[in-house]
Amino acid sequence: MSNDAKAEIAATAARLVVEEGLEYGPAKRRALRELGLPSRSPLPSNDMLEDEVFDYLKLFCADTQPQELLALRQLALTWMELLQAFRPHLSGAVWRGSATRLSDIYIQLFCDDSKSAELMLIDQGVRYDVQSVKGFKGEEVDALSIHSLCSPLNEDIGVHLMVYDYDDLRGALLPDERGRPQRGDLVALRQLLDNA
Repeated sequence: MSNDAKAEIAATAARLVVEEGLEYGPAKRRALRELGLPSRSPLPSNDMLEDEVFDYLKLFCADTQPQELLALRQLALTWMELLQAFRPHLSGAVWRGSATRLSDIYIQLFCDDSKSAELMLIDQGVRYDVQSVKGFKGEEVDALSIHSLCSPLNEDIGVHLMVYDYDDLRGALLPDERGRPQRGDLVALRQLLDNA
């Protein structure tokens, strides 16, 4: 498949990510269907798709997206401060800067005891759902999912707490293929907010 076809898939998927809040994998698969391409067609990389998402945001959402991102980062900060004992790290679109009001917040926790975060949420009276998801190394991890009101957006936002072992923190701090940090701790998030 030509690079032009991959670029077309990426552009279509970027629209779905921004306009419908789809995650990258489902957005790429739906883009294939919308473009009438075979399901086994080679897909663009996540980096290529992320570049298209940023281009789409600049072109179509420049007047709203920065404020939405700021509101989501402030909500993430609130949760990370509450969960400070579990070494929280923000990841995903809210960390990368491509989030909109349709984006969920992903916070990775690095715990000495994997049940300690759940116990803290119970103690705080926070309602959550638990599911198993693939972690950043492909392993199964618990995700504690919460609905949290984001007042500036007047919307409930999904906040997903991915529970890792403390030992996983070292590997979590490695940069991505482009040398960028894949996640940030409280200090890094506060710096993003100070620079907003």
